Parts: sequence; structure tokens; C-alpha cells
Amino acid sequence: MSVRKLKPITPGQRFRVVNGFDTITTDKPEKSLLVPQKRSGGRNNQGRMTTRNIGGGHKQKYRIIDFKRDKSGVPATVKTIEYDPNRTAFIALVHYADGEKRYVIAQNGLQVGQTIVSGSGSAPEIGNAMPLSEIPLGTTISCIELRPGQGAVMARSAGSFAQLMAREDKYATVKLPSGETRLILLTCMATIGVVSNSDHQLLVSGKAGRSRWLGRRPRTNAVRMNPVDHPMGGGEGRSSGGHPRSRNGIPAKGFKTRSKTKASNKYIIERRKK
Repeated sequence: MSVRKLKPITPGQRFRVVNGFDTITTDKPEKSLLVPQKRSGGRNNQGRMTTRNIGGGHKQKYRIIDFKRDKSGVPATVKTIEYDPNRTAFIALVHYADGEKRYVIAQNGLQVGQTIVSGSGSAPEIGNAMPLSEIPLGTTISCIELRPGQGAVMARSAGSFAQLMAREDKYATVKLPSGETRLILLTCMATIGVVSNSDHQLLVSGKAGRSRWLGRRPRTNAVRMNPVDHPMGGGEGRSSGGHPRSRNGIPAKGFKTRSKTKASNKYIIERRKK
């Protein structure tokens, strides 16, 4: 992974930091794994705006990603490492021995030509997916399931990873990217390694227009609104707006919104850091 600082020949390039894309091997996606993606513009099925600050943006196609890694015991060869406009991580096109093609989330260090395999009995090597019951303790993992067969839901974004801490009875203790430590069933699958594109956090867009290309419209600061529009609006001059809160009046900065009776609370050993 690498980032590049551009030589500014336009104002928008002055502070821009771009991805080096040195691990990307092609710019042509696999057509059989593309599906059209319709933009909502923040509107619901009645055409009414239900989410603000969404609209416009470059046309994109969705890449079908294999989050389940359910093709057990069949080796697959990594053909390309590609950019995906729908996520921060890079993706890898793999060709299975039986001829099937699939996209998977690429891990740091995954190389073209490398063979990966999923399922029970796999070696704990980068890119391989296996149940938590077979992964050595202390291993760095990503793309973790919460329920067996559900598909990866945790540690999927660029540079994220979790650590397998312990095993007891039918549960594994996993320390997640947020700092939370929780119990996950041993039969759940996880992939060995750190998710690719770990330099994503160092990128600087350089100009407001780049947000528009991503489909993000301008957002008005709450303090600059009128009292009718937001609890923090109104006041003479540059008044602070009182305690930070959402548009619906729910306090921000430290106010806990998680239900005390949530069913999954019993699986959380240590809550995430504030």
C-alpha cells in the first residue's frame, strides 16, 4: 500500500493525497459478477425525501462479493486485485478449480497467482477462510460471521482486523476493531489477515466536488439553522447552540443509546472504548 501527494497544478490538488493503487492489477471488472445499482437520492418508495444530503454521484455497478466463503475444500487461484467503488477495501477475483469465478474481500499481502481455500481443514494462511474453532489463538482475522452461514458482517472495511483471544465451550473470545471484546460461536467463519487498503485513512479528497462525485450533497451545520429546523439552531450571532444533540433531540457525545435489554448484551465481555 502507498499514497501519493500530487504536485499541485490546480487548487483542488493542493492538499490532495491519493491512493498509489500499486496493488491493483486491472481496471476491468468481471462482467458476470456485475449487477446494476439504482440510486435512491434519499427518497423512499413514494418519492419522498427520507434521508437528507444524498443525491447525484457517479454511476456505479455493484460487484457481487462472496461474504459466505461457503465453497469448502475447493482451491481457488487469485487472478486480479481490483478497486471496488462500493467499499473502502480492495477486492480479489478468484477462479475456483471447478471453473467458478467469485469476488472476495482482499487481505493485505494477497498476491495474484496465490491459491486460497475455505472451509474446515484449511491452513491458517492469508486469504484462507475457516471456522474460529480451527484458527490458532492470537491470530489476526477479518471478515467475521456473527451467525453460522450468515456471511461476514464484521471487520470488512479497509485496514480493519480483529484478534482471536481465547476459546471456551462453544464460544471464541474475539477483540473487535472498535475495542469491544465479545463471544462468537466457534462454528462461525473468519478470514486470516488484515483487510487490504490500510492506507485509506490517510487519503485527502482535496475539494468539495469529490464528495459530490460520491453522492454526498452539502450538509448544513446545525448551529447555523433556525430553531424550527434544529434544537441547536437560533440565537444571536455565533452562539454555540447548547448541548450537542441530534435533529430529534437525542444527546450526542457520551449519551448511551444501546438498549439495556438487548439480547446480544450477554455476549459482550467488554464494551468498546468511548
